[in-house]
Amino acid sequence: MTQPEDSAFHDPKVTINRVYTRQGDGGDTRLVGGQLVGKDDLRIEAYGTVDELNAQVGGAVVSAQQEGLAELAQVLVRVQHALFNLGSLLATLPEDLHPQQPRVRQADVDWLEADMDTRNETLPTLRSFVLPGGNRTNVDLHLARTVCRRAERLCVHLSRVAEVDPAAVTYLNRLSDAFFVWSRWACVATGREETLWRPNLA
Repeated sequence: MTQPEDSAFHDPKVTINRVYTRQGDGGDTRLVGGQLVGKDDLRIEAYGTVDELNAQVGGAVVSAQQEGLAELAQVLVRVQHALFNLGSLLATLPEDLHPQQPRVRQADVDWLEADMDTRNETLPTLRSFVLPGGNRTNVDLHLARTVCRRAERLCVHLSRVAEVDPAAVTYLNRLSDAFFVWSRWACVATGREETLWRPNLA
């Protein structure tokens, strides 16, 4: 079920009074629709890795704030919200999705592309591959990029055996590219040199 691009998602309707429930002690958990699945289920692995990615992006937010990159930090917080929306999508079987349930959409992909295009215009042309380094934000964003690629691979794997909204894979694919651009931009914006790959230094 597709959602109109201009419609709003519903607000969360949860109350968390106690963190532990003991219901997962046997190695199972429930999807949004109530289905009981193993905690090693591929769908759980996929949205669990998106959750891991969200935590990594949180680290990049803190690094960006500490290095005076407040505007980039705001961009990354927006990504965190989108990743939680993506988790909601992946944690729900297609038949249980409802029109206003949070998810990622083409508009989220378009926003990433527009931001990358704008920042890329300010970056020097690359003459080699880059290595993580230069400043803490750069490293955190490269870490986020690699976790994002893992989440993407898991979503592709899941799509081979179950129905997955194509926007999930598209968003993660574009997001990993954005992390690369943001990592470069973080160096330039703070006046730090990028670490270029030089094979003969190995």
